[in-house]
Amino acid sequence: MSVNQTKSIQEAEKDDYSFEKVPVEKRNMGWFSVTNITFGIATAIFYFQTGSVMALQYGAMNAIISAVYAIIIAGVLGTVIAYLSAKSGMNVNLMSRQGFGYIGASLTSLIYASNFIMYCAFEGMILVSAVHAFFPSIPLWLLIIVFGSIVIPLNWFGIKQLDKLQKWSLPIFFIFLIIIIIVAANMPSQFNGRFWSYMPEGVQIGGTALLLCIGMQHGIMGLTALIASDYARFLKPKDIKLGSIMIGFIPQIFCFGVMGLLGIWFGVRLAESNPGVYIVTILGLGGVLFTMLTQLRINVTNIYSASLSLSNFFENVFRFKPDRRFWVVVSGVISIVLMLGGILDYLGSAMTFQGVLLMAWAAILVTDALVVKKLLKIVPMEYEARQGNLYKWNPAGVAPLIISSVLGTIAALGYMGVFLQNTATFFAAILASILTISVAVYTKGRYYSKEVKEIGGQRKKEKERKMSAQTKEVPVE
Repeated sequence: MSVNQTKSIQEAEKDDYSFEKVPVEKRNMGWFSVTNITFGIATAIFYFQTGSVMALQYGAMNAIISAVYAIIIAGVLGTVIAYLSAKSGMNVNLMSRQGFGYIGASLTSLIYASNFIMYCAFEGMILVSAVHAFFPSIPLWLLIIVFGSIVIPLNWFGIKQLDKLQKWSLPIFFIFLIIIIIVAANMPSQFNGRFWSYMPEGVQIGGTALLLCIGMQHGIMGLTALIASDYARFLKPKDIKLGSIMIGFIPQIFCFGVMGLLGIWFGVRLAESNPGVYIVTILGLGGVLFTMLTQLRINVTNIYSASLSLSNFFENVFRFKPDRRFWVVVSGVISIVLMLGGILDYLGSAMTFQGVLLMAWAAILVTDALVVKKLLKIVPMEYEARQGNLYKWNPAGVAPLIISSVLGTIAALGYMGVFLQNTATFFAAILASILTISVAVYTKGRYYSKEVKEIGGQRKKEKERKMSAQTKEVPVE
């Protein structure tokens, strides 16, 4: 290998900035490029599946209402998190180090990584289902290994490679999508009425059915909001305001509004919830190619974010610091194991519990930035990620995450009544916000960084010196 090749590889690894904030001079990507990368999330067929499942189980209108809710909430969360990331040059893993402590933040890194690996497995199984539907003679296990492995080389050179892949594949995606819609519209529908009027027997608009749809949306909403930070940190400083809004809302509008709505339409029209099956039914081999394109687009971003999170976790906890490519391989292998284990059978439960954890974390990050830092000014606005300046644990982040996640999970299991069971994620997020403010105020922000404590100590000593000097100046009568 030549010196230039070695240098190029080292620079590619460095440009991922798994352990440190992106320097200002490296924040050189325009808002369009960054939005384009995050758009890879929005084009996933997984949104077809959630739309189809919700419509067939709980009614089309309940699924549509929950999609509007998801766009608004995830869009606001995504915009705020993208802005904070772009301003600080850090992703959510690094931003969490101050609010959770550098060991405490490893909990969020592990949660984050496990979610991306799980979604990689979900998306991979949709692709495998599509190929198997067209080529039933090929064993499922072989398809899982082949398509689970292919995302590894596609992730080898980091964000620049992702940008190129998403750019050239996006026009092809839209061509395929238009063709599929046209062909499906000319096929006989399995439901005679308007698709939005479809309602299973015994189900009504609103009530428990709507809450169950919203609960399923929560499972992906937190992820789409948090993932923006992995890419927004590369934004040019002049693009931060516009870019944050674009990154925050455009993918959400497309994934929940366009892809989700199409999933509802396809599901009702074809009476099938698995897009890996009905897309092949609609377009044959073309459907296989379309599914392959969309699933590879989303899974390269899943593996990229999972690799960053695993890097942070093992560096913080075990001082184990291989390059990001090592974790790309690990993430890919784990997702293959999950696919072989039949992960798609647990879709609904997994999305609900993931939603509790991710929305609680997102709520803590946003509350910390907007209330603790900006409104109450308990600690400085700047984020600190260097271990030498941080405590291992910060109760202002760790305690709310653990308490809200545990109680949210108990609620999701039905032990706190039907209403909280169906609103467990929202309950966990609100509780996490309240606890974050309470603990930060109680501890006076002393565990956010050692510098904060030192500054506080210096101010206290300075105040004592002034009081001492004033006491000496008072004449004795």
